[in-house]
Amino acid sequence: MPSILETVTVAARDRARMAEVSAIIARFGLDSLWARLGPSPGRGDRTGEDEPALPTRTRRALEALGPTYVKLGQILATRRDMLSDEWIVAFEQLQSDAPRLSFDVLRPAVEAALGEPPETAFAAFDTAPLAAASIAQVHRATLHDGTDVVVKIRRPGIRRAMEADLRLLRHLAALIEAHSAAARRIMPTAMIDQLGREILDELDFTSEGRNADLLRADLADIDRVVVPRIHWQHCSGGVLVMDYIAGVSPRDPETLRSAGIDPSSIADLGAQLVLEMVLVNGRFHADPHPGNLLCLPPATKDGGSRLALLDLGSVGFVSPRRQHEFLTFILALRNNDPAGVADMLALWSQAGEVPRERLLAASERLVARHGTGALVLNAMVADFFPLLRKEGLVLPPDLVLIFKAMVTMDGVLSNIVADFDLSEALTALRGRMVASRLTKLAEPARIEALLLELSRLSADAPRLLRAATARLEREDRTTSGDGLERAMRHSGTLVASALVLHALAGVAVALLK
Repeated sequence: MPSILETVTVAARDRARMAEVSAIIARFGLDSLWARLGPSPGRGDRTGEDEPALPTRTRRALEALGPTYVKLGQILATRRDMLSDEWIVAFEQLQSDAPRLSFDVLRPAVEAALGEPPETAFAAFDTAPLAAASIAQVHRATLHDGTDVVVKIRRPGIRRAMEADLRLLRHLAALIEAHSAAARRIMPTAMIDQLGREILDELDFTSEGRNADLLRADLADIDRVVVPRIHWQHCSGGVLVMDYIAGVSPRDPETLRSAGIDPSSIADLGAQLVLEMVLVNGRFHADPHPGNLLCLPPATKDGGSRLALLDLGSVGFVSPRRQHEFLTFILALRNNDPAGVADMLALWSQAGEVPRERLLAASERLVARHGTGALVLNAMVADFFPLLRKEGLVLPPDLVLIFKAMVTMDGVLSNIVADFDLSEALTALRGRMVASRLTKLAEPARIEALLLELSRLSADAPRLLRAATARLEREDRTTSGDGLERAMRHSGTLVASALVLHALAGVAVALLK
Protein backbone atom coordinates (compact mmCIF):
# COMPACT_ATOMS: atom_id res chain seq x y z
CA MET A 1 0.00 0.00 0.00
CA PRO A 2 1.41 3.44 -0.89
CA SER A 3 2.48 5.54 2.10
CA ILE A 4 1.17 9.01 2.85
CA LEU A 5 4.61 10.38 1.94
CA GLU A 6 4.40 8.71 -1.50
CA THR A 7 0.95 10.22 -2.06
CA VAL A 8 2.17 13.69 -1.08
CA THR A 9 5.23 13.33 -3.33
CA VAL A 10 3.18 12.31 -6.37
CA ALA A 11 0.64 15.07 -5.73
CA ALA A 12 3.37 17.69 -5.38
CA ARG A 13 5.30 16.62 -8.47
CA ASP A 14 2.27 16.39 -10.74
CA ARG A 15 -0.18 18.73 -9.01
CA ALA A 16 -0.95 20.69 -12.19
CA ARG A 17 -1.88 17.53 -14.08
CA MET A 18 -3.83 16.21 -11.09
CA ALA A 19 -5.85 19.42 -10.98
CA GLU A 20 -6.53 19.13 -14.73
CA VAL A 21 -7.64 15.50 -14.37
CA SER A 22 -9.93 16.39 -11.47
CA ALA A 23 -11.51 19.25 -13.42
CA ILE A 24 -12.24 17.01 -16.42
CA ILE A 25 -13.65 14.31 -14.16
CA ALA A 26 -16.00 16.89 -12.65
CA ARG A 27 -16.98 18.29 -16.06
CA PHE A 28 -18.23 14.90 -17.22
CA GLY A 29 -20.10 14.21 -14.00
CA LEU A 30 -17.92 11.36 -12.80
CA ASP A 31 -17.38 12.75 -9.33
CA SER A 32 -18.92 9.84 -7.44
CA LEU A 33 -16.87 7.33 -9.43
CA TRP A 34 -13.70 9.38 -8.88
CA ALA A 35 -14.49 9.69 -5.17
CA ARG A 36 -14.58 5.90 -4.86
CA LEU A 37 -11.25 5.55 -6.68
CA GLY A 38 -9.18 8.49 -5.47
CA PRO A 39 -9.16 12.24 -4.66
CA SER A 40 -12.54 13.91 -5.17
CA PRO A 41 -12.91 17.33 -6.78
CA GLY A 42 -15.84 17.91 -4.48
CA ARG A 43 -18.95 17.67 -6.65
CA GLY A 44 -21.70 15.09 -6.67
CA ASP A 45 -22.41 12.83 -9.62
CA ARG A 46 -24.91 14.29 -12.04
CA THR A 47 -27.58 11.72 -12.80
CA GLY A 48 -30.26 13.78 -14.53
CA GLU A 49 -32.37 12.19 -17.22
CA ASP A 50 -30.68 14.31 -19.91
CA GLU A 51 -27.20 13.00 -18.97
CA PRO A 52 -25.62 10.28 -21.15
CA ALA A 53 -25.05 6.92 -19.50
CA LEU A 54 -22.02 6.50 -17.24
CA PRO A 55 -19.98 4.41 -19.75
CA THR A 56 -20.50 7.08 -22.43
CA ARG A 57 -19.51 9.91 -20.09
CA THR A 58 -16.46 7.93 -18.99
CA ARG A 59 -15.42 7.42 -22.61
CA ARG A 60 -15.76 11.14 -23.33
CA ALA A 61 -13.75 11.98 -20.22
CA LEU A 62 -10.96 9.61 -21.29
CA GLU A 63 -10.83 11.30 -24.70
CA ALA A 64 -10.63 14.72 -23.04
CA LEU A 65 -7.87 13.51 -20.71
CA GLY A 66 -5.63 12.68 -23.64
CA PRO A 67 -3.64 9.82 -25.16
CA THR A 68 -2.60 8.02 -21.96
CA TYR A 69 -6.18 7.66 -20.81
CA VAL A 70 -7.42 6.82 -24.31
CA LYS A 71 -4.85 4.01 -24.41
CA LEU A 72 -6.04 2.81 -20.99
CA GLY A 73 -9.61 2.75 -22.28
CA GLN A 74 -8.52 0.80 -25.34
CA ILE A 75 -6.89 -1.80 -23.08
CA LEU A 76 -10.08 -1.98 -21.01
CA ALA A 77 -12.06 -2.47 -24.24
CA THR A 78 -10.29 -5.83 -24.62
CA ARG A 79 -11.27 -7.04 -21.14
CA ARG A 80 -14.60 -8.64 -21.84
CA ASP A 81 -13.75 -11.07 -19.08
CA MET A 82 -14.05 -8.18 -16.58
CA LEU A 83 -16.46 -5.58 -18.03
CA SER A 84 -20.05 -5.78 -19.22
CA ASP A 85 -21.02 -5.18 -22.84
CA GLU A 86 -22.15 -1.55 -22.32
CA TRP A 87 -18.68 -0.61 -21.07
CA ILE A 88 -16.93 -2.56 -23.84
CA VAL A 89 -19.06 -0.86 -26.52
CA ALA A 90 -18.30 2.58 -25.04
CA PHE A 91 -14.54 1.98 -24.84
CA GLU A 92 -14.40 0.52 -28.35
CA GLN A 93 -15.57 3.91 -29.62
CA LEU A 94 -12.60 5.75 -28.14
CA GLN A 95 -10.97 8.10 -30.62
CA SER A 96 -7.40 9.37 -30.42
CA ASP A 97 -7.72 12.08 -33.05
CA ALA A 98 -5.97 15.33 -32.23
CA PRO A 99 -5.81 18.80 -33.81
CA ARG A 100 -3.27 19.19 -36.60
CA LEU A 101 -0.18 21.16 -35.67
CA SER A 102 1.51 23.73 -37.84
CA PHE A 103 4.74 22.26 -39.18
CA ASP A 104 6.59 25.23 -37.66
CA VAL A 105 5.91 23.62 -34.26
CA LEU A 106 7.40 20.30 -35.40
CA ARG A 107 10.27 21.66 -37.49
CA PRO A 108 12.93 21.91 -34.70
CA ALA A 109 12.50 18.24 -33.73
CA VAL A 110 12.48 17.10 -37.37
CA GLU A 111 15.62 19.05 -38.26
CA ALA A 112 17.39 17.74 -35.14
CA ALA A 113 16.51 14.16 -36.09
CA LEU A 114 17.46 14.52 -39.77
CA GLY A 115 20.51 16.72 -39.22
CA GLU A 116 19.25 19.07 -41.90
CA PRO A 117 16.00 20.73 -43.06
CA PRO A 118 13.44 18.28 -44.51
CA GLU A 119 13.45 20.29 -47.74
CA THR A 120 17.03 19.15 -48.37
CA ALA A 121 16.83 15.70 -46.73
CA PHE A 122 14.02 14.79 -49.15
CA ALA A 123 13.45 15.53 -52.83
CA ALA A 124 10.00 16.79 -51.81
CA PHE A 125 8.34 17.33 -48.45
CA ASP A 126 4.72 18.37 -47.81
CA THR A 127 4.42 20.60 -44.75
CA ALA A 128 0.64 20.08 -44.73
CA PRO A 129 -0.12 17.03 -42.56
CA LEU A 130 -1.57 13.91 -44.14
CA ALA A 131 -3.04 12.78 -40.80
CA ALA A 132 -2.83 13.57 -37.10
CA ALA A 133 -3.33 11.49 -33.97
CA SER A 134 -2.69 11.97 -30.27
CA ILE A 135 0.94 10.82 -30.34
CA ALA A 136 2.15 11.74 -33.82
CA GLN A 137 1.49 13.64 -37.01
CA VAL A 138 2.16 12.23 -40.49
CA HIS A 139 3.47 14.06 -43.59
CA ARG A 140 4.08 12.95 -47.20
CA ALA A 141 7.56 13.13 -48.71
CA THR A 142 9.65 11.78 -51.59
CA LEU A 143 13.18 10.40 -51.27
CA HIS A 144 15.89 11.49 -53.67
CA ASP A 145 15.65 8.12 -55.42
CA GLY A 146 11.96 8.79 -56.17
CA THR A 147 10.45 6.57 -53.44
CA ASP A 148 7.22 7.93 -51.96
CA VAL A 149 7.31 7.85 -48.17
CA VAL A 150 5.45 9.05 -45.10
CA VAL A 151 7.21 10.83 -42.24
CA LYS A 152 5.75 10.13 -38.80
CA ILE A 153 6.69 12.86 -36.28
CA ARG A 154 6.16 12.61 -32.52
CA ARG A 155 4.27 15.50 -30.95
CA PRO A 156 6.45 17.85 -28.87
CA GLY A 157 6.17 17.32 -25.11
CA ILE A 158 4.03 14.20 -25.43
CA ARG A 159 6.50 11.93 -23.60
CA ARG A 160 6.71 14.20 -20.55
CA ALA A 161 2.91 14.49 -20.34
CA MET A 162 2.34 10.74 -20.67
CA GLU A 163 5.00 9.91 -18.07
CA ALA A 164 3.22 12.21 -15.60
CA ASP A 165 -0.08 10.46 -16.35
CA LEU A 166 1.50 7.07 -15.79
CA ARG A 167 2.85 8.13 -12.38
CA LEU A 168 -0.62 9.25 -11.31
CA LEU A 169 -2.27 6.09 -12.64
CA ARG A 170 0.25 3.77 -11.00
CA HIS A 171 -0.28 5.45 -7.65
CA LEU A 172 -4.07 5.39 -8.04
CA ALA A 173 -3.99 1.71 -9.03
CA ALA A 174 -1.95 0.86 -5.94
CA LEU A 175 -4.43 2.74 -3.71
CA ILE A 176 -7.39 0.95 -5.29
CA GLU A 177 -5.74 -2.44 -4.97
CA ALA A 178 -4.93 -1.81 -1.31
CA HIS A 179 -8.51 -0.85 -0.38
CA SER A 180 -10.71 -3.05 -2.56
CA ALA A 181 -10.78 -6.84 -2.71
CA ALA A 182 -13.07 -6.65 -5.74
CA ALA A 183 -10.59 -4.39 -7.55
CA ARG A 184 -7.69 -6.72 -6.75
CA ARG A 185 -9.41 -9.39 -8.85
CA ILE A 186 -8.90 -7.29 -11.99
CA MET A 187 -5.29 -6.46 -11.03
CA PRO A 188 -5.23 -2.70 -11.75
CA THR A 189 -1.51 -2.38 -10.98
CA ALA A 190 -0.65 -5.04 -13.57
CA MET A 191 -2.93 -3.29 -16.06
CA ILE A 192 -1.15 0.05 -15.57
CA ASP A 193 2.21 -1.70 -15.91
CA GLN A 194 1.00 -3.12 -19.23
CA LEU A 195 -0.16 0.36 -20.25
CA GLY A 196 3.24 1.81 -19.38
CA ARG A 197 5.07 -0.78 -21.48
CA GLU A 198 2.83 -0.19 -24.48
CA ILE A 199 3.13 3.59 -24.24
CA LEU A 200 6.92 3.54 -23.97
CA ASP A 201 7.09 1.25 -27.01
CA GLU A 202 4.78 3.48 -29.05
CA LEU A 203 6.66 6.66 -28.09
CA ASP A 204 9.93 5.19 -29.37
CA PHE A 205 9.50 5.05 -33.12
CA THR A 206 12.62 2.91 -33.53
CA SER A 207 10.62 0.18 -31.78
CA GLU A 208 7.89 0.44 -34.43
CA GLY A 209 10.56 0.29 -37.15
CA ARG A 210 12.06 -2.88 -35.67
CA ASN A 211 8.58 -4.41 -35.42
CA ALA A 212 8.06 -3.73 -39.13
CA ASP A 213 11.37 -5.34 -40.07
CA LEU A 214 10.69 -8.41 -37.92
CA LEU A 215 7.14 -8.91 -39.19
CA ARG A 216 8.28 -8.49 -42.79
CA ALA A 217 10.87 -11.24 -42.24
CA ASP A 218 8.31 -13.47 -40.49
CA LEU A 219 5.84 -13.12 -43.36
CA ALA A 220 8.31 -13.29 -46.24
CA ASP A 221 6.76 -16.54 -47.51
CA ILE A 222 3.34 -14.89 -47.92
CA ASP A 223 4.11 -12.68 -50.90
CA ARG A 224 0.64 -11.07 -50.89
CA VAL A 225 1.25 -9.46 -47.48
CA VAL A 226 2.92 -6.05 -47.61
CA VAL A 227 4.79 -4.48 -44.69
CA PRO A 228 6.17 -1.00 -45.45
CA ARG A 229 9.97 -0.69 -45.63
CA ILE A 230 11.66 1.48 -43.02
CA HIS A 231 14.23 4.00 -44.29
CA TRP A 232 16.54 3.92 -41.28
CA GLN A 233 18.92 6.60 -42.50
CA HIS A 234 16.19 9.17 -41.75
CA CYS A 235 14.80 7.63 -38.53
CA SER A 236 15.17 8.40 -34.83
CA GLY A 237 13.20 7.91 -31.64
CA GLY A 238 10.83 10.71 -32.62
CA VAL A 239 10.80 10.49 -36.43
CA LEU A 240 9.96 7.43 -38.55
CA VAL A 241 10.20 7.31 -42.34
CA MET A 242 8.56 4.42 -44.18
CA ASP A 243 7.15 3.58 -47.61
CA TYR A 244 3.90 5.25 -48.57
CA ILE A 245 1.29 2.64 -49.48
CA ALA A 246 -1.90 3.53 -51.34
CA GLY A 247 -4.80 1.17 -50.77
CA VAL A 248 -8.40 0.73 -49.65
CA SER A 249 -9.48 0.10 -46.07
CA PRO A 250 -11.40 -3.20 -45.68
CA ARG A 251 -14.69 -1.73 -44.48
CA ASP A 252 -17.20 -2.97 -47.07
CA PRO A 253 -17.12 -5.34 -50.07
CA GLU A 254 -18.56 -2.87 -52.61
CA THR A 255 -15.71 -0.39 -52.16
CA LEU A 256 -13.17 -3.19 -52.53
CA ARG A 257 -14.73 -4.52 -55.72
CA SER A 258 -14.82 -1.05 -57.26
CA ALA A 259 -11.05 -0.82 -56.67
CA GLY A 260 -10.42 -4.16 -58.41
CA ILE A 261 -9.97 -6.05 -55.13
CA ASP A 262 -11.64 -9.42 -54.47
CA PRO A 263 -13.21 -9.46 -50.94
CA SER A 264 -13.09 -13.28 -50.74
CA SER A 265 -9.40 -13.27 -51.63
CA ILE A 266 -8.74 -10.68 -48.90
CA ALA A 267 -10.75 -12.70 -46.36
CA ASP A 268 -8.78 -15.87 -47.07
CA LEU A 269 -5.50 -13.95 -46.91
CA GLY A 270 -6.46 -12.14 -43.69
CA ALA A 271 -7.36 -15.41 -41.98
CA GLN A 272 -4.11 -17.00 -43.07
CA LEU A 273 -2.20 -13.92 -41.94
CA VAL A 274 -3.58 -13.66 -38.40
CA LEU A 275 -3.23 -17.39 -37.77
CA GLU A 276 0.31 -17.39 -39.16
CA MET A 277 1.28 -14.49 -36.89
CA VAL A 278 -0.34 -15.82 -33.72
CA LEU A 279 0.02 -19.59 -33.97
CA VAL A 280 3.15 -20.06 -36.11
CA ASN A 281 5.49 -17.08 -35.78
CA GLY A 282 4.50 -15.96 -32.28
CA ARG A 283 4.68 -12.26 -33.20
CA PHE A 284 1.52 -10.46 -34.29
CA HIS A 285 -0.04 -7.09 -35.02
CA ALA A 286 -1.96 -6.44 -31.81
CA ASP A 287 -4.56 -4.10 -33.31
CA PRO A 288 -5.50 -5.09 -36.89
CA HIS A 289 -8.56 -2.83 -37.18
CA PRO A 290 -9.61 -1.41 -40.60
CA GLY A 291 -7.58 1.78 -40.06
CA ASN A 292 -4.40 -0.29 -39.74
CA LEU A 293 -5.04 -2.44 -42.81
CA LEU A 294 -5.00 -1.56 -46.50
CA CYS A 295 -6.22 -3.76 -49.35
CA LEU A 296 -4.36 -3.61 -52.66
CA PRO A 297 -5.18 -5.04 -56.10
CA PRO A 298 -3.12 -7.98 -57.40
CA ALA A 299 0.50 -7.19 -58.22
CA THR A 300 0.32 -9.38 -61.33
CA LYS A 301 -2.42 -10.41 -63.72
CA ASP A 302 -2.70 -13.90 -62.22
CA GLY A 303 -2.04 -12.90 -58.60
CA GLY A 304 -4.44 -12.48 -55.71
CA SER A 305 -5.46 -9.31 -53.90
CA ARG A 306 -2.93 -8.10 -51.34
CA LEU A 307 -3.07 -6.85 -47.76
CA ALA A 308 -0.78 -4.25 -46.12
CA LEU A 309 -0.12 -3.91 -42.38
CA LEU A 310 0.25 -0.37 -41.00
CA ASP A 311 0.91 1.24 -37.61
CA LEU A 312 3.11 -1.42 -36.05
CA GLY A 313 3.75 0.33 -32.75
CA SER A 314 1.69 -2.30 -30.90
CA VAL A 315 2.94 -5.85 -31.48
CA GLY A 316 2.13 -8.84 -29.30
CA PHE A 317 4.23 -11.91 -28.59
CA VAL A 318 3.05 -15.49 -28.04
CA SER A 319 5.15 -18.10 -26.32
CA PRO A 320 5.13 -21.65 -27.76
CA ARG A 321 3.34 -22.78 -24.59
CA ARG A 322 0.57 -20.21 -25.07
CA GLN A 323 0.28 -21.10 -28.76
CA HIS A 324 -0.29 -24.71 -27.76
CA GLU A 325 -2.87 -23.72 -25.12
CA PHE A 326 -4.83 -21.47 -27.46
CA LEU A 327 -4.89 -24.07 -30.22
CA THR A 328 -5.89 -26.76 -27.71
CA PHE A 329 -8.80 -24.60 -26.55
CA ILE A 330 -10.05 -23.96 -30.10
CA LEU A 331 -9.69 -27.60 -31.13
CA ALA A 332 -11.43 -28.82 -27.97
CA LEU A 333 -14.29 -26.47 -28.80
CA ARG A 334 -14.45 -27.66 -32.42
CA ASN A 335 -14.19 -31.33 -31.41
CA ASN A 336 -17.12 -31.11 -28.98
CA ASP A 337 -14.86 -31.74 -25.99
CA PRO A 338 -16.25 -29.84 -22.94
CA ALA A 339 -13.70 -31.49 -20.63
CA GLY A 340 -10.86 -30.16 -22.78
CA VAL A 341 -12.36 -26.65 -22.77
CA ALA A 342 -12.79 -26.83 -18.97
CA ASP A 343 -9.15 -27.91 -18.56
CA MET A 344 -7.95 -24.82 -20.43
CA LEU A 345 -10.25 -22.50 -18.46
CA ALA A 346 -8.89 -23.88 -15.20
CA LEU A 347 -5.33 -23.44 -16.45
CA TRP A 348 -5.92 -19.85 -17.57
CA SER A 349 -7.79 -18.56 -14.54
CA GLN A 350 -5.87 -15.97 -12.53
CA ALA A 351 -8.60 -15.33 -9.98
CA GLY A 352 -8.50 -18.44 -7.80
CA GLU A 353 -10.01 -21.89 -8.02
CA VAL A 354 -13.42 -22.47 -9.57
CA PRO A 355 -15.14 -25.82 -8.83
CA ARG A 356 -14.58 -28.31 -11.62
CA GLU A 357 -18.29 -29.04 -12.03
CA ARG A 358 -19.04 -25.35 -12.66
CA LEU A 359 -16.28 -25.10 -15.25
CA LEU A 360 -17.53 -28.25 -16.96
CA ALA A 361 -21.13 -27.02 -17.03
CA ALA A 362 -20.04 -23.67 -18.50
CA SER A 363 -17.87 -25.45 -21.08
CA GLU A 364 -20.76 -27.68 -22.10
CA ARG A 365 -22.89 -24.60 -22.82
CA LEU A 366 -20.09 -23.06 -24.90
CA VAL A 367 -19.54 -26.26 -26.89
CA ALA A 368 -23.26 -26.70 -27.47
CA ARG A 369 -23.47 -23.24 -29.05
CA HIS A 370 -20.19 -23.10 -30.97
CA GLY A 371 -18.84 -26.64 -31.31
CA THR A 372 -20.48 -27.29 -34.69
CA GLY A 373 -20.94 -25.26 -37.84
CA ALA A 374 -18.88 -22.27 -38.83
CA LEU A 375 -16.50 -20.87 -36.23
CA VAL A 376 -17.56 -17.22 -35.93
CA LEU A 377 -15.04 -15.95 -33.43
CA ASN A 378 -16.96 -12.77 -32.55
CA ALA A 379 -20.09 -14.79 -31.74
CA MET A 380 -18.10 -17.28 -29.68
CA VAL A 381 -16.35 -14.54 -27.73
CA ALA A 382 -19.69 -12.80 -27.13
CA ASP A 383 -20.66 -15.90 -25.13
CA PHE A 384 -17.21 -16.81 -23.83
CA PHE A 385 -16.36 -13.62 -21.94
CA PRO A 386 -19.69 -13.23 -20.11
CA LEU A 387 -19.19 -16.85 -19.05
CA LEU A 388 -15.78 -15.91 -17.63
CA ARG A 389 -17.27 -12.96 -15.72
CA LYS A 390 -20.06 -15.12 -14.31
CA GLU A 391 -17.62 -17.74 -13.05
CA GLY A 392 -15.14 -15.15 -11.73
CA LEU A 393 -12.38 -16.09 -14.18
CA VAL A 394 -9.76 -13.53 -15.22
CA LEU A 395 -7.52 -14.29 -18.19
CA PRO A 396 -3.77 -13.50 -18.34
CA PRO A 397 -3.13 -10.20 -20.20
CA ASP A 398 -1.12 -11.83 -23.00
CA LEU A 399 -3.98 -14.21 -23.72
CA VAL A 400 -6.45 -11.32 -23.82
CA LEU A 401 -4.24 -9.64 -26.43
CA ILE A 402 -4.35 -12.80 -28.57
CA PHE A 403 -8.14 -12.93 -28.36
CA LYS A 404 -8.31 -9.23 -29.20
CA ALA A 405 -6.17 -9.59 -32.33
CA MET A 406 -8.07 -12.66 -33.52
CA VAL A 407 -11.49 -11.15 -32.83
CA THR A 408 -10.58 -7.82 -34.46
CA MET A 409 -9.39 -9.51 -37.65
CA ASP A 410 -12.39 -11.85 -37.61
CA GLY A 411 -14.69 -8.82 -37.38
CA VAL A 412 -12.93 -7.09 -40.30
CA LEU A 413 -13.18 -10.18 -42.49
CA SER A 414 -16.81 -10.84 -41.55
CA ASN A 415 -17.69 -7.33 -42.71
CA ILE A 416 -16.40 -7.94 -46.22
CA VAL A 417 -17.49 -11.59 -46.63
CA ALA A 418 -20.80 -12.80 -45.23
CA ASP A 419 -20.67 -16.04 -43.21
CA PHE A 420 -16.88 -15.94 -43.00
CA ASP A 421 -15.60 -19.11 -41.27
CA LEU A 422 -12.24 -18.92 -39.50
CA SER A 423 -12.27 -22.66 -38.78
CA GLU A 424 -11.54 -23.46 -42.44
CA ALA A 425 -8.32 -21.45 -42.33
CA LEU A 426 -7.47 -22.99 -38.96
CA THR A 427 -7.88 -26.51 -40.35
CA ALA A 428 -5.77 -25.67 -43.41
CA LEU A 429 -2.98 -24.29 -41.23
CA ARG A 430 -2.80 -27.13 -38.68
CA GLY A 431 -0.13 -29.02 -40.60
CA ARG A 432 2.03 -25.92 -40.89
CA MET A 433 1.68 -25.23 -37.17
CA VAL A 434 2.89 -28.74 -36.29
CA ALA A 435 5.76 -28.47 -38.80
CA SER A 436 6.76 -25.11 -37.33
CA ARG A 437 6.93 -26.55 -33.81
CA LEU A 438 9.04 -29.49 -34.99
CA THR A 439 11.34 -27.18 -36.96
CA LYS A 440 11.94 -25.02 -33.91
CA LEU A 441 12.72 -28.10 -31.80
CA ALA A 442 15.25 -29.19 -34.43
CA GLU A 443 17.16 -25.91 -34.54
CA PRO A 444 20.93 -26.59 -34.28
CA ALA A 445 21.31 -24.37 -31.20
CA ARG A 446 18.53 -26.26 -29.38
CA ILE A 447 19.99 -29.66 -30.33
CA GLU A 448 23.46 -28.61 -29.23
CA ALA A 449 22.14 -27.35 -25.88
CA LEU A 450 20.22 -30.62 -25.37
CA LEU A 451 23.25 -32.74 -26.20
CA LEU A 452 25.48 -30.75 -23.87
CA GLU A 453 22.94 -31.17 -21.07
CA LEU A 454 22.75 -34.93 -21.72
CA SER A 455 26.54 -35.09 -21.69
CA ARG A 456 26.57 -33.38 -18.29
CA LEU A 457 23.87 -35.66 -16.89
CA SER A 458 25.65 -38.78 -18.10
CA ALA A 459 28.43 -38.01 -15.65
CA ASP A 460 25.93 -38.95 -12.92
CA ALA A 461 25.44 -42.47 -14.30
CA PRO A 462 28.26 -44.13 -12.27
CA ARG A 463 27.03 -42.43 -9.08
CA LEU A 464 23.48 -43.70 -9.69
CA LEU A 465 24.75 -47.24 -10.21
CA ARG A 466 26.78 -47.12 -6.99
CA ALA A 467 23.77 -45.74 -5.09
CA ALA A 468 21.54 -48.52 -6.41
CA THR A 469 24.06 -51.20 -5.40
CA ALA A 470 24.55 -49.70 -1.92
CA ARG A 471 20.81 -49.50 -1.31
CA LEU A 472 20.28 -53.13 -2.27
CA GLU A 473 23.09 -54.19 0.08
CA ARG A 474 21.58 -52.21 3.00
CA GLU A 475 18.06 -53.47 2.42
CA ASP A 476 19.28 -57.06 2.10
CA ARG A 477 20.79 -56.83 5.59
CA THR A 478 18.09 -54.89 7.41
CA THR A 479 14.63 -55.27 5.84
CA SER A 480 11.90 -57.83 5.31
CA GLY A 481 10.91 -59.28 1.97
CA ASP A 482 8.42 -56.47 1.22
CA GLY A 483 11.00 -53.81 2.02
CA LEU A 484 13.56 -55.56 -0.12
CA GLU A 485 11.09 -55.69 -3.00
CA ARG A 486 10.46 -51.93 -2.75
CA ALA A 487 14.17 -51.28 -2.58
CA MET A 488 14.75 -53.39 -5.67
CA ARG A 489 12.09 -51.46 -7.58
CA HIS A 490 13.66 -48.14 -6.51
CA SER A 491 17.14 -49.36 -7.32
CA GLY A 492 15.90 -50.67 -10.64
CA THR A 493 14.70 -47.16 -11.46
CA LEU A 494 18.11 -45.76 -10.59
CA VAL A 495 19.86 -48.36 -12.70
CA ALA A 496 17.53 -47.79 -15.64
CA SER A 497 18.07 -44.03 -15.35
CA ALA A 498 21.82 -44.51 -15.31
CA LEU A 499 21.72 -46.77 -18.36
CA VAL A 500 19.47 -44.36 -20.28
CA LEU A 501 21.75 -41.43 -19.44
CA HIS A 502 24.77 -43.43 -20.50
CA ALA A 503 23.13 -44.40 -23.81
CA LEU A 504 22.02 -40.85 -24.53
CA ALA A 505 25.48 -39.58 -23.72
CA GLY A 506 26.87 -42.00 -26.29
CA VAL A 507 24.47 -40.65 -28.88
CA ALA A 508 25.44 -37.10 -27.96
CA VAL A 509 29.12 -37.86 -28.37
CA ALA A 510 28.52 -39.50 -31.73
CA LEU A 511 26.48 -36.55 -33.01
CA LEU A 512 28.98 -33.98 -31.81
CA LYS A 513 31.90 -35.64 -33.59
